[in-house]
Amino acid sequence: MTIESVLARVDSDLPQALERLFALLRIPSISTDSAYKQHCDAAADWLVRDLQSLGATVDKRPTPGHPMVVGHIDGPGPHFLFYGHYDVQPADPLALWDNDPFDPRIEDSPNGQVIRGRGTADDKGQLMTFVEACRAWIAEHGRLPCKITFFLEGEEESGSPSLVPFMKENAEELRSDLALICDTAMFESKTPAIVTSLRGMLQEELKVVGPDKDLHSGYYGGVAMNPIRVLSRVIAALHDDTGRVTIPGFYEGVTDISPQLRSQWEALNFDHNQFLADVDLSIPAGEQDRTPLEMTWSRPTCEVNGIWGGYTAEGFKTVLPSEAHAKISFRLVGDQDPEAIRASFRQMVQTLLPADCSVTFTAHGADKACVIDTSDAHFERARVALSDEWNVPAAYIGGGGSIPIAGHFQNILGTTPLLIGFGKDDDALHSPNEKYDVESFHKGTRSWVRILAALTQ
Repeated sequence: MTIESVLARVDSDLPQALERLFALLRIPSISTDSAYKQHCDAAADWLVRDLQSLGATVDKRPTPGHPMVVGHIDGPGPHFLFYGHYDVQPADPLALWDNDPFDPRIEDSPNGQVIRGRGTADDKGQLMTFVEACRAWIAEHGRLPCKITFFLEGEEESGSPSLVPFMKENAEELRSDLALICDTAMFESKTPAIVTSLRGMLQEELKVVGPDKDLHSGYYGGVAMNPIRVLSRVIAALHDDTGRVTIPGFYEGVTDISPQLRSQWEALNFDHNQFLADVDLSIPAGEQDRTPLEMTWSRPTCEVNGIWGGYTAEGFKTVLPSEAHAKISFRLVGDQDPEAIRASFRQMVQTLLPADCSVTFTAHGADKACVIDTSDAHFERARVALSDEWNVPAAYIGGGGSIPIAGHFQNILGTTPLLIGFGKDDDALHSPNEKYDVESFHKGTRSWVRILAALTQ
């Protein structure tokens, strides 16, 4: 089975493929907000119908949360599983968007045409590159060059609470020769890449409570303890002056990268100045004794993702709030134990509270870091296929993000994950005006065509 006609089909079908992507993007499948549950269901239904149009045996599987979409297309040769997620981050703050986040459109940019809208890069646009590659294969040859299982999740952006139980219950159905994941990015927006390590994730939400009601600051200011002041002190205490995290035991399980890996990373010639300049910054803010690439790929972090309390609407209200809130996440590496860090973090917060304040915690995700063995021949075949499509030597890189499913494939299914994505540094993931380059969508689809051919040689 030759690929030239398949690649030509991808090229000629690009307008139709974009329309299909736009239809999926218009569904506001926000998994973190229960008000959007029906929209998550609608996105799952849309994917079921689309995969059925390829001839897949597919259905929507219920979970305690949002449904999974599982589909199968039989074929010769090896069996590959493809994973992606159809849920998206909330679009807030809406005032910072230049257009309706769920009314996708193509815009011209200095670097070419982009698709603008929530979920374009994370992860609907990436997911559909693989689906469109399969569509082109089937259109040209009547079948795929292998057996494919589609495994599409609706809770990735909300910590994947249903994922592990579902994988354990359906392990035999989901087990495959290789798991393909498209939820990563290119290196410096120009070099195709295979991600070989991912950081783990721990997420904590806390509420500090002081007085039993909001207070008039003229009567109680200076006398009553202000929960925002308390919470600010807690947050300020999480890092020292060198950028290191101060939680007791936080660095247990963290090891330095090997000299060989350090040499590989140095050979990439990462331009951290440009990386920061792209977001109007100039000075690395992490651990002062680490390179910016180390900070991103091999060092753990503690970040405040949200903080609120008191009066924040228009105008002014002189009030001491009863409560203050924060959402704090940790990116983990090596053998760091997320549950041990959670316990240590909570204990540290408790020790920083004055007697008149209390705190409650809400646990969200907790996943260890993932390191992938690239000795399997599939990795080099995929790397060569990527290089052929982009006319740039593809690289093995670390990943700064967290994709817990990668580790679950290894630990639960015994399946090696192959992570390839076509995102770019300026895609504004999780932010207003998220975008995905038309080039990323088009050449990403062509890349999967080549990769499927290479993996089935």
